[in-house]
Amino acid sequence: MSVMNNIGTSGTSPHPVPRNPASLEHYTEEAEQLFADLAELSRDVAGVSRPSYGEAETRAFELVEKFAHKEGLHTYRDNAANLVIELEETPPDAEYILIGSHLDSVPQGGNYDGAAGVIAGLLCLTEIKRTGTKPKIPVKVIALRGEESAWFGACYLGSKALLGKLEESEQELLQRDDSRPLKEHMADCGADVERIARGELLINISKIKAFFELHIEQGPVMTARNLPVAAVTGIRGNIRHRRIKCIGEAGHSGAVPRWLRKDAVFATAELITRIDDHWTTILQHGGDLVATCGILSTDPQHHAMSRIPGEVTFSFEARSQYEHTLAAIEALLHSECATITHDRRVKFEFDKPVKTPPAVLDQGIVDRINNACIAEGLPVEAIPSGAGHDASLFANAGVATGMIFVRNRNGSHNPEEEMDMEDFIRGLSVLHRTITEFSL
Repeated sequence: MSVMNNIGTSGTSPHPVPRNPASLEHYTEEAEQLFADLAELSRDVAGVSRPSYGEAETRAFELVEKFAHKEGLHTYRDNAANLVIELEETPPDAEYILIGSHLDSVPQGGNYDGAAGVIAGLLCLTEIKRTGTKPKIPVKVIALRGEESAWFGACYLGSKALLGKLEESEQELLQRDDSRPLKEHMADCGADVERIARGELLINISKIKAFFELHIEQGPVMTARNLPVAAVTGIRGNIRHRRIKCIGEAGHSGAVPRWLRKDAVFATAELITRIDDHWTTILQHGGDLVATCGILSTDPQHHAMSRIPGEVTFSFEARSQYEHTLAAIEALLHSECATITHDRRVKFEFDKPVKTPPAVLDQGIVDRINNACIAEGLPVEAIPSGAGHDASLFANAGVATGMIFVRNRNGSHNPEEEMDMEDFIRGLSVLHRTITEFSL
């Protein structure tokens, strides 16, 4: 099965949605309350805001930890300030299954993104504890800090710190609201910033038998194909520039003819159009790519209707399942900038890119999740992830990794994301069945 073979598909699915009750439906009320409490502690003008390594994210950790303690579960914070939950203190030499996701959100985002995976892991441990069952392999849950890139311009911060992959330049990134560097926010939350700065591995990955992440799907495929739950085959990698600057020359809009202009807006618009043309060509030849300029602005201190803009700042992000495609679009970006620099007499200044490689998820775990779906009376169809997730870091670190998607309407990273609790309980049941039947 190709990693991303369903991206861009459309149409309806032949799969009927079974009406059999989910095996863990008795957790519906508690799940609803946990999500409601999370929303309440992080409510914003629209949606929710839980900044990475910020106060609302910390309150979310405390909420989850309080529930865990009520259920008699053991908790601790690791050296990257992530929250770890387990049935009882696990011996350091024991192998274990790790379930993880994140609790931060984008600004004014949705309440389920990330949080669904943490709550699912928490309820799996709760079910194991309440029923007195003993898994074949110990199970831990980790609530990871700082998955979203919106706050510091880099993603997977808690995972990278844990795995010794947080670069020095990333530790110096400034938070979008208070302009303090990431390393200060991490220190405030209790992270061991000295070990992180040295790039130390803060977790023994050889003891992680498997990593699982449950997450809402952040696109429309499962809704279109009538899939409540699905295994994930792979995760796109990305290249990101938080800030690219196009520098031209300001001038009077009526007095400077086209041939003498150094218009930063027209130059940037031409660059975006050229990248869009390359994107179309790559897709026409069967490639996989998405590209986005999510930030684009002139200087509000100087821009005016009658002024030729002398400067534009913008972000650039590209995602693909293939590293060679990411390398190609990066080269094309610089090549087109060089051409436009010559033609329009402007210049482009780039920040250092942040890169995350694509990840292929473990086929054996995909099969286990599919089998759990069958046992739960659910349709089976594995799909790829266009969005990035912490799971990709663990997969690329050599840990056998699997993901479970739960259907979600209206996209994600916005207040309108919409997950049915019935679908969440189905995903929870699949996760619980998969981990409790997992054997060495």
